[in-house]
Amino acid sequence: MLRVGLTGGIGAGKSEVARLLVARGAVLVDSDVLAREVVAPGTPGLAAVAAEFGPDVVGAQGLDRARLARIVFADPAARGRLEAIVHPLVRARSEELMAAAPADAVVVNDVPLLVEVGLTPTYHLVVVVEADPAVRRERLVARGMSEADARARVAAQASDERRRAAADVVLDNSGGRDALAAAVDQLWSGRLLDYERNVRARRPVRRPERLHIAAPDPSWPVQYERVAGRIRYALGERYLRLDHVGSTSVPGLPAKDVLDLQLVVPDLATADALAEPLAAAGLPRYGGDWWDDPQAGAPESVLVKRFHGSADPGRLVHLHVRTQPSPAWRYALAFRDWLRAQPVMRDGYAALKQRLADSGATTSAYAELKGPWFDEALPRLDRWIADTGWRPDKDPVT
Repeated sequence: MLRVGLTGGIGAGKSEVARLLVARGAVLVDSDVLAREVVAPGTPGLAAVAAEFGPDVVGAQGLDRARLARIVFADPAARGRLEAIVHPLVRARSEELMAAAPADAVVVNDVPLLVEVGLTPTYHLVVVVEADPAVRRERLVARGMSEADARARVAAQASDERRRAAADVVLDNSGGRDALAAAVDQLWSGRLLDYERNVRARRPVRRPERLHIAAPDPSWPVQYERVAGRIRYALGERYLRLDHVGSTSVPGLPAKDVLDLQLVVPDLATADALAEPLAAAGLPRYGGDWWDDPQAGAPESVLVKRFHGSADPGRLVHLHVRTQPSPAWRYALAFRDWLRAQPVMRDGYAALKQRLADSGATTSAYAELKGPWFDEALPRLDRWIADTGWRPDKDPVT
C-alpha cells in the first residue's frame, strides 16, 4: 500500500485532484468528509464542540458551521481549541479507513491542514496543489463566500512557501483543467503506480548506469529533511544519529542527483531489526553484502554495513546504515565538513566529477575511477582533522 498525503490551500483545487486520482484507481480518504462525520448529530465530537464553544453553535440540523467558522477564523486560539477536538477524531478514523484498504492500493488522504498539523512524515509522498492566491479568492467568492471571509480563510492557512517545503510533488492548478489532468496522469502513471509496487515488493529503485552530474541544487537539503522526517517517524528512538552526507550535502558542489543519508546504529543486529520499518516507510534494503572501504586499519568486521534505497522512482535515495564501532560514519561526516570548509578541495572534486561524466564513464565505474583523487585527498583530510580538532557535532560515543 502507498500512502499519499494530498493538501493545498483553500480554493487551490485539491478536491479536483482527488477526483482525478480516484478516477485512475486511487482509494480516497477525505478528511473534510470525516471532519463532518465526527461532529455529526449524536456524536461525542459534537458534544465536545458544544461544550467548548457554547450551545449556540449547534442548531436543529446539527453543527452551525457558519457560526462556528466566524468564531474560529477570527481567533487563532479558538481555532486551536476546535482543532484539538476534531483533529484526533479525524486522524483515528482516517487510520481505520486506510488500514481497511486493499494491500495494493494507492491511498490518497485529502487533508486540508496536513502541513499545519505536522502530518507530512506519516506519508510515503506528499502532493501539494497550488494556485495563485488571487485565483483562490476568486473561486471562494464564486462559491458564495464574502471577499473578507475569503481573505481570512486564505490567511489562516500555511503559506505557499511552507507547503512547498513539505511537498514531494507540486501541482499547479492556476490554469485550465486539461493541464491539471495531464499533470495528474503523469504523476499516477509515472510515479505512484511504480512506487506502490516497489513498496509492496520491498524493492529499491536502481540507479541508472548513465552517469549524469547535476548542477548544485539548493533544494537538496530541504529534500533531505523530508526523507529524514519519514525515517525519524518510522524508527522513533531506535538509532543514534541520522545525517545528510555525500555530495548533495555540500553547498555549491555538483553531484549525481541522489540523496545520501547515513544512519548510525549500535550494531548490526539493530540495523537488521530496523530493515522492515524502513522498508515500510519506502526505504527497502538492497540485497547482498556491503562494506565500506578499509579506513585507519579498521578490521573488515566493523566495516560491514546495511544499504537501503528509495522505492520512489521520482526521488533516488541511498541510506547507509553504519554501526557505532565503524570509523566510516565519522569519515563520511568529516569529508562533508571538510569540503564545506575548503572551497578549493570542493572545486577540485567538482572538476573531477565533470571530467568523468564527460568521458562517458558509467555509474558503476564512477567510484573506482575516483580512487586516485581520493588517494591524494584523504591524507589532506586527515591533516585537516588533526589541525582543526574536528569532531562530529553529536558524537554518540561521548
